[in-house]
Amino acid sequence: MKALTPLKSFQGPQGPVVLAIMDGVAIGPSEQGNMVRQANTPHLDWLQSNVETSQLKAHGSAVGMPTDDDMGNSEVGHNAIGCGRVFQQGASLVNQSIENRNLFNGDVWKELVGNCMAHDSTLHFLGLLSDGNVHSHINHLEAMLKEAKTAGLKTVRIHILLDGRDVPPTSALEYVDRLEKTLDRLNEPQKFDYTIASGGGRMKFTMDRYEADWDMVKRGWDIHVKGIGRLFESARQAIETFRQEIPGVIDQDLPGFVIAEHGTPLGPVKEHDSLILTHFRGDRAIEISRAFDEENFTAFDRGPRPNAKYAAMMQYDGDLDIPNKYLVTPPAINDTMGEYVAATHLRQLAISETQKYGHVTYFFNGNRSGKFNEELETYIEVPSDNVPFEQRPWMKAAEITDVVIDAILKNEYAFIRLNYPNGDMVGHTGNCLATEISVEAVDLGIGRLIQAVKKVGGILIASADHGNADEMYQIDKKTGTVGIDPETGKPKSKTSHTLNPVPVHIYDPAGTAKIRLSPHNDLGISSLAATCITLMGYQPPSDYDPSIIIVN
Repeated sequence: MKALTPLKSFQGPQGPVVLAIMDGVAIGPSEQGNMVRQANTPHLDWLQSNVETSQLKAHGSAVGMPTDDDMGNSEVGHNAIGCGRVFQQGASLVNQSIENRNLFNGDVWKELVGNCMAHDSTLHFLGLLSDGNVHSHINHLEAMLKEAKTAGLKTVRIHILLDGRDVPPTSALEYVDRLEKTLDRLNEPQKFDYTIASGGGRMKFTMDRYEADWDMVKRGWDIHVKGIGRLFESARQAIETFRQEIPGVIDQDLPGFVIAEHGTPLGPVKEHDSLILTHFRGDRAIEISRAFDEENFTAFDRGPRPNAKYAAMMQYDGDLDIPNKYLVTPPAINDTMGEYVAATHLRQLAISETQKYGHVTYFFNGNRSGKFNEELETYIEVPSDNVPFEQRPWMKAAEITDVVIDAILKNEYAFIRLNYPNGDMVGHTGNCLATEISVEAVDLGIGRLIQAVKKVGGILIASADHGNADEMYQIDKKTGTVGIDPETGKPKSKTSHTLNPVPVHIYDPAGTAKIRLSPHNDLGISSLAATCITLMGYQPPSDYDPSIIIVN
């Protein structure tokens, strides 16, 4: 890796370049349900009026998703920001692998299917059931189910995680009904036995990340693998029952259930079974993969572990080999900004709280665990509170800001990157008041960073990885109006990410960079890397997407 070449026209600021990623804070067109616009944000308002400001794309092809109808997310967003270029992401790669049949012709698919054929055992699928295209897609599951039948597998069990986060909050039955129809077709003639075996809300089971709550994974292990849980005759019966018992519950928070026949669970994982995790995104798939793969696993008591073959849609961590077996090769990302900065012998700091710590480290570095240079890089994780986000919408914004301000004033780092998770994590709850408060907490942090950067002659870039808090109501695509629930007469809640552009504000209080906006139009968040490198006083790599600004 070559070091960056210094600019001749600008030697960089006296203080650090600080990139503040305001997760889930974008520019929504509507006033209704736009908690970014409704929040009291004097510091962001000041930046909007007084510094160089622009908008960046953060969805679709701008972040490597299959189409511009696909929303961005924190994983692909931080990949794009940290890598300076756009790589085809998991959803696109899986689509291609299914279309060209590389997935089904691959050794891992053949091994898992062959294992079931040899032992007359069951093939299991586990994953998020929706078309949100953030962690998984129902199309991928259906394609594999059809291929399993073509291969002659007699018994298949599906363990579903209910979404309501990347799709409308109470849409679970739409996907369950669609899957059940697919299974009905596959079960003809009657010698095939394909059925749903267990399920539960994604924020209660299985999909923990960054080791914030291993109990989530244990609860998932119990219902999916052991078949231990409340019994129902069908997924529909379970969902309808829980909705009656817990008024107002949304899909991501639904309790777990096990499908049984005459009191006997239909789908525990047994000896010589095979199981495929359908997720292409890694952060919420690593822990359950470890539970299946690791011999000396200590995070929770798995009980007797069945001798089953396990594979995931993609490998989530190449450095740690998680998981051991996978169906589709992940994107090969190299030459990231962090690697260039380390090669230039500049010190850098990455910090967030637990919920987004992996995003400013692992994802920012191109899906790479560990540091490029132990002596030059500092990674700090502020432990997240293990409570519902709507109950603590300020999260750890103040604590993150405290650490960053201390680093700014000591002037120990050339580059500092931080993530405020609030707008995204609280926005996913669908709670508008809490989300408004979350945005205000971020604004307070930005205001404090402005003052610190000003004291030492640094430069602040405030931007985001995608939208969420900017659109808390479902918007009709044809009319542009807010959707109304006919039963309640209230706006339909939205908990997913948005397709809206994100802001970028560049604050250079000393004015040494003499910044002006680049003539390039239609830029995406991948241009933030070249922007940061330019503001540090270096020439961005030639293959990076162009900087948002020009100095001097």
